[in-house]
Amino acid sequence: MLIKSNISKPQNPYPEDVLDILLSQRRSQNTQRAYLGDLRIFFAFIAPDEPLSASIVASFLQQKREQSVILVLRFKAHCLEKGLAEATVNRRLAAIRALVSMGQRLGACIYNLNDIKGEKVQTYRDTTGVKVKTFTDCLAKCDLSTSRGKRDYALLHLLWSNALRRGEVSILKIKDLDPENRRLKIYGKGQGTQGQWVELSVATMRAIEIWLATRQGLLDESAIFVSLHPGFKERHLTTTGIYKIVEEYFKLVTNKRMSPHRIRHSAITAALDIYNGDVRKVQKFSRHKSIETLMIYDDNRQNAQKEISYSLSGLLE
Repeated sequence: MLIKSNISKPQNPYPEDVLDILLSQRRSQNTQRAYLGDLRIFFAFIAPDEPLSASIVASFLQQKREQSVILVLRFKAHCLEKGLAEATVNRRLAAIRALVSMGQRLGACIYNLNDIKGEKVQTYRDTTGVKVKTFTDCLAKCDLSTSRGKRDYALLHLLWSNALRRGEVSILKIKDLDPENRRLKIYGKGQGTQGQWVELSVATMRAIEIWLATRQGLLDESAIFVSLHPGFKERHLTTTGIYKIVEEYFKLVTNKRMSPHRIRHSAITAALDIYNGDVRKVQKFSRHKSIETLMIYDDNRQNAQKEISYSLSGLLE
C-alpha cells in the first residue's frame, strides 16, 4: 500500500535521534513503551521495508507537511477500517503528534500536526464492575497453601481495597512499603517520580506480609509483586501478567469480562454505595483529578435513566 516512495531521504542528517529524546522526556516506563509500540506500528505502515530507526524518523520529519498529513490520515483511516477502538486510534495519533512536535522543537522539521484530530470517545460507558459478593467469591479461589495463591490473594486484595491501577501495582518496590504505618507509596497516573502515600487496611497489609514471607533476600529495590514463572522469577509482575491473573480468577466465578481496571470500577462504585454518593469523599480514594468523573460513576451506580424510563412507561398503563 505505501508508500515508501513518498518518504524522501533526509538531505541534512542531524546527530540527535528525535525518537530517543521524545521517549526520554516521558517519565513513566509504561508511557515510553506505549509511545514506542504505537510509533513502530505507524512506521511499519508507512515504510514496511524499513525498521524503525533514526534515519527513517528523520526522513518522515523532513518531508513537506502535506506529505506527512496524507500519511497520517491514511494511517488513521487504516486503523478505523481495522475496527480499532477510538481510544486506541487516538493514542496512536497522539504518539505521532508528539514525535513531530519534538522534531519541531529540535529543528528537525518546520511544522506540527496538532490540527489532526482524534475520534470522539465516550468514556466510562460501563463503570459498574461486579458486586462485592462476586469479588469475595473470586478471592476464595486463591489457594492460600501455595506461594502463587498468597501472591494472587494479596494482589487482588490491594487492587480492590485501594482501587489501584495495574500500572501502579506493577512497579511497586519493597522500599515503597511502610509496614509500621500500614501505607504504600504509589506512583500514579501523571505523577512521574512524585510518589503519593496511600493507607492500607489491616487485612490488605496482612495479605501482603503473608505473601512477602514466602520470599527470601528481599532488598529495597526488590519488586513487591513478582512473576513465579521459572524463567522470570523475582522480576516485576508486568501489567500484562496482572491482567491475566485477574482474568483467570474471574472466569471461575462470573461470565462478565473482568480486568484490573474493572476491579477499580467495582471498588469505586462500592465506595459510592457505602458513602451514599459522597463524590468528594470518594474522590480522595479514587484519586481522580476531576470530580465530574466521579459524577459519571455515581450516575451509572444509581441508573437514573432506568428509573425514569420505568416511571414514564408506568404512566401509559
